Amino acid sequence: MLSYWETHAKRDGATKEAMMLDKNASSFSEKERDEILSILPDVTGLDMIELGSGIGRFTPILAEKAKSVIAVEFVGDFTKENERVNGHMDNIKFMTKDVLELELPENSLDMVFSNWLMMYFTDEEVLLFSNKVLKWLKPGGHFFFRESCYRQSGTRSHTESYNPTIYRKPLDYTNLVTSPVVQNEKFVQGLDIIFFRAIQTYIDVKNNKNQICWLVEKSHRDIEGKNQGCHSFQQFLDTKQYSKNGILRYERIFGLDFLSTGGMETTVKYCERLNLTSDMKVLDIGHGIGGSPFYMNRISGCEVVGLDLSVNMVEISLEKLEKYKLQDKIRFEVADCTKRNFPDNSFDVIYSRDTILHVSDKPALFRNFYRWLKPGGQILITDYCAADQATWNAEFAAYVASRGYDLHTPAAYGKMLEGAGFSGVDAIDETVYWRDILTREQAKIQGEERASFLEDFSEKDLDDLVQGWARKVVRVDEGSQKWGVFYGKK
Repeated sequence: MLSYWETHAKRDGATKEAMMLDKNASSFSEKERDEILSILPDVTGLDMIELGSGIGRFTPILAEKAKSVIAVEFVGDFTKENERVNGHMDNIKFMTKDVLELELPENSLDMVFSNWLMMYFTDEEVLLFSNKVLKWLKPGGHFFFRESCYRQSGTRSHTESYNPTIYRKPLDYTNLVTSPVVQNEKFVQGLDIIFFRAIQTYIDVKNNKNQICWLVEKSHRDIEGKNQGCHSFQQFLDTKQYSKNGILRYERIFGLDFLSTGGMETTVKYCERLNLTSDMKVLDIGHGIGGSPFYMNRISGCEVVGLDLSVNMVEISLEKLEKYKLQDKIRFEVADCTKRNFPDNSFDVIYSRDTILHVSDKPALFRNFYRWLKPGGQILITDYCAADQATWNAEFAAYVASRGYDLHTPAAYGKMLEGAGFSGVDAIDETVYWRDILTREQAKIQGEERASFLEDFSEKDLDDLVQGWARKVVRVDEGSQKWGVFYGKK
């Protein structure tokens, strides 16, 4: 790797073109840099390290606000150029060092910033490095990193020298970085996803969706087993509840592009109330595999930002997004909606379908929704609900616990929205309608869709779906499980 980069440094000099391995870098490097800076948490007063700092495209801007910046680069010529230009800033420490050999005190950093680094590591080195980052960060500290995924993005030819780059899938980075833990008898700490998304500048300028960035947080994890042996809720979703096979099975019962109750039928029904127009911006929390964003954009031309914590969901959504050629108005992110942040007054509509049941602190989330909406903005949510908890039987309580759900009565759900500031709140118990949808979906998969389903999936897959829907109907008939629709305005 060192030989590879020294070759580029000698050929191209300490330049943006060398840093970005792109002969056209100067034409878009500032836009790309500004986009990355715009999605970072506020760095004011933080102790930071910038890894792979190169010639300092980011160093001085980070140092303007941060308390301290350690700029680490392993190519000496790049470090010298960075120090030559930015050495007058006394809160920057410049180092030429292989980051895999770097040692720092535990809990000493508020943020680790890395722009194109782990793509040159083996999987074992990524794990080693992630362990270091986890130990360096203070609790609540952040690790931002960006990598080239799938295939080469730059214009530089690699034929003249060995190319050490490993082009992984985003899920590979997610699994590697979030796997290490620090554990004692009191707690488990790990790096948990806040978001990952594509760099929009590369999409706009180069039609390249393979530049991916992540923001993860050092956080305390559940030690009571709520994630069924998985190291995070995100991993639980992707390996248990929403494996790719599971998602594609669900799509067959909900309908093409959908993973929520009623599919297109309910999407049409509830979007009518929103009166969407082309100048609106919508945030879809738990967008699934894209059905609602695709529909909303097609009927109105509105812009949609979709968030989902399942990497599998987002990967399938992105494949569909490219197929439908809607990249200019729809963006999908892997994100934890309880940790993701947006500027105040960012959206005209916040929309969510059967997702917030996973969130335990709904009032805090609803307060964020209120803040993110523009004045006059609308919120529309459908979600699993339940009878008063005192009436739950053992089977229903076990079901809720196994899924990690946080369920409330429709009325209580509506009160939480009102408590967050929303006015004109409608809290509608749609359980009767939901039961009708469940029985129709079950009949479809057992009847007209059965043969085609069994061409792609097993008999067991079919039985699991049918039995799952049947159990939902039983819980509805017992009065335990409910379904609600909620609307409000800012």
